[in-house]
Amino acid sequence: MTTPDLTPVLVGIGTATRREEDFERALEPMDLMLEAVAAAGRDTGSAAALAGAQYIAVPRGRWTYRNPAGEIARAVGAKAATTVLASVGVLQQTLVGEACARIARGEAHTTLITGADAGYRLLRAQIAGRPAPERVQEDEPDIYLAPKDELRHPAEKRAGLNMPVGIYAMMESAFRASQGWTVDEHRDRLAALGERFSQIAVNNPHAWNRKLMSAAFIREGSERNPMQAFPYTRAHCSTWNVDQACALLFTSAERAQALGIPRSQWVFPLASSESNHMVAMATRPDLAACPGASIAGQAALQAAGLQAQDLDLVELYSCFPLAVQVYARAVGLSLERDLTVTGGMAFAGGPYNNYQLQAICRAAELMRAGQGRTAMVTGVSGVLTKQGFGLWGMDAAPGGFKSIDVSDEVARQSQPVTVLENYSGPAQVAGYTVLHGRGKQPRAVALVDTPQGARAMVTSEDAGLIDRMQIEEFVGHTLQVQDNILLG
Repeated sequence: MTTPDLTPVLVGIGTATRREEDFERALEPMDLMLEAVAAAGRDTGSAAALAGAQYIAVPRGRWTYRNPAGEIARAVGAKAATTVLASVGVLQQTLVGEACARIARGEAHTTLITGADAGYRLLRAQIAGRPAPERVQEDEPDIYLAPKDELRHPAEKRAGLNMPVGIYAMMESAFRASQGWTVDEHRDRLAALGERFSQIAVNNPHAWNRKLMSAAFIREGSERNPMQAFPYTRAHCSTWNVDQACALLFTSAERAQALGIPRSQWVFPLASSESNHMVAMATRPDLAACPGASIAGQAALQAAGLQAQDLDLVELYSCFPLAVQVYARAVGLSLERDLTVTGGMAFAGGPYNNYQLQAICRAAELMRAGQGRTAMVTGVSGVLTKQGFGLWGMDAAPGGFKSIDVSDEVARQSQPVTVLENYSGPAQVAGYTVLHGRGKQPRAVALVDTPQGARAMVTSEDAGLIDRMQIEEFVGHTLQVQDNILLG
């Protein structure tokens, strides 16, 4: 079958993983990106592929470079490339969708996306009590992408939910209640899910942690696996102190043929969908649901002419277990099937603001090896705030590649709830967690619904109540609140 000339094709993938105990010998993020880009170029088998890049995009990591795409363009000889830097809060799927859409529109024949984070290098430098130096890189990108709104609600910050783990754990409790699971049943399920992800990571040559973790270890808080925000232990959470990079090189089918890239190398982007409508967790009517995931996920499947059961490979964003479960439910995937190709962010590694791109590389690698012909790789930005879906295949989509933004439709279905600054009176628990910290007493945080239809974020340091909240189900219970303090 002849492939239309403007069909976008993923022709080069490259990854870089380093683990250097001496931070002074470790590669800085820019060099990790350059290593991954070079690997993607070699992967095509064409010496000229990289130099033809006309669009180079990079999602920001924990580094200070102002225009890393510009340095990459100079390194590969792509002098005329449009350079893009995407801030944290911009979906990685947005970059993928645009890179492919530019080819499909005939605006570019070659595009490149790369990203890296060197969290392990930063950690080793912190332990040594010294800074991890980076080269000065100060020219400006042609395009800078940033989110339009604040990702967090002030009430969440006032309640001490400073890290995403606490917010995700709160939503996790609401999901548990919506499924009718007891606290213990739920913890068993999360542990089993984690063990399966760990098993997959063991067989992923690019995974950061290839040592199997048992469900028993994952489930219980311990010195080696401390509780973070109930029911999440450290092993439930993304491992972001990793030095990892990746690169995705796309061309048009016409360009791939001209470069002599074998057809067996081609992986087709079938559809890209995203929702950029932002709703802070505290204002979401149903903490257990994610309308953006349902709408964007189904839009991508429909555009690609696929159904959930047609997917051979699936990678659901896995910063915390809730994201996996909510996305699976949103697109009709069973929690009993494998939902990762990498092993997930807790085990394969979750480089800051770059993981979805790493997962695309692994999915493409597996499809090329004959381990599936279709794949879904998803992304999240913020605290389940934005949702992105990418569908991939070894054959082109019958109707061609499509990039879809469903933000307006999601906005129409997302009416935020008012969150009060201070509340006293009876309230029903919508979601809750218990925050744990090294050397600190556990502290409960709950989002509650008032009889008037508003919300409040409340806290408690009552040891007896906190103990009960980690054994019994409190979602749906009506409790008394005094000046945002949960009385029980």
